[in-house]
Amino acid sequence: MSAVLVTLASSSAFTAIKMDMSVLAELWRLIDLTEPRFCVAVIAIIFNPFFWNVVARWEHRTRGLTRLFGGPYAACYSLAVLILLLNVYRSHSITVAMKAHPRWEPLDNAHVYSAGAALMALGSVFVISSFMALGVTGTFLGDYFGILMDQKVTGFPFNVMENPMYWGSTANYLGLALMNASPVGVILTAVVGLSYKVAIAYEGPFTEEIYRQRSQRCKHK
Repeated sequence: MSAVLVTLASSSAFTAIKMDMSVLAELWRLIDLTEPRFCVAVIAIIFNPFFWNVVARWEHRTRGLTRLFGGPYAACYSLAVLILLLNVYRSHSITVAMKAHPRWEPLDNAHVYSAGAALMALGSVFVISSFMALGVTGTFLGDYFGILMDQKVTGFPFNVMENPMYWGSTANYLGLALMNASPVGVILTAVVGLSYKVAIAYEGPFTEEIYRQRSQRCKHK
């Protein structure tokens, strides 16, 4: 009897592995990682946080944009416009990449679509509420321009999670991918999340150092 059970368990495990491999094979068939539009989307995703971090740090070190635009607020607003345009292009490139690849049948149903819509709604709440709490300069690296906030924002959505704008944006892309039954969209969302994770690792300590330096200057006054 035990031998029969072992045989059945082994057979079931083999069948499950075989099914998993067939699912992976099907996904691999649907995804072309060398497709130009997919590559453009990946580059756009990675470039955006890299660009604004490099430019903002350069501004903090040299005040080059402040001199160019005649003041920190004009410089910060100009960078904000450029970041928004880059983000629009990133979203466009992700959408184009998803349309260039076929939909995946297991994701192509009403339940997944509803989950995607819910994720987009939740992500939008986090993004919009973050912007409302921080304002333009707080959202678009005003700290690096010397435009510092009086105190740390602790209300919603910052009392729910750290960096809600980044993770809200990630939720939006995942929701869009699910609504389009797009495995490529899910992969690109993972790239978005990873790029934000790296950006946070660089931005967080640098921003804290800016405020620490201000605190020290205030103590010496």
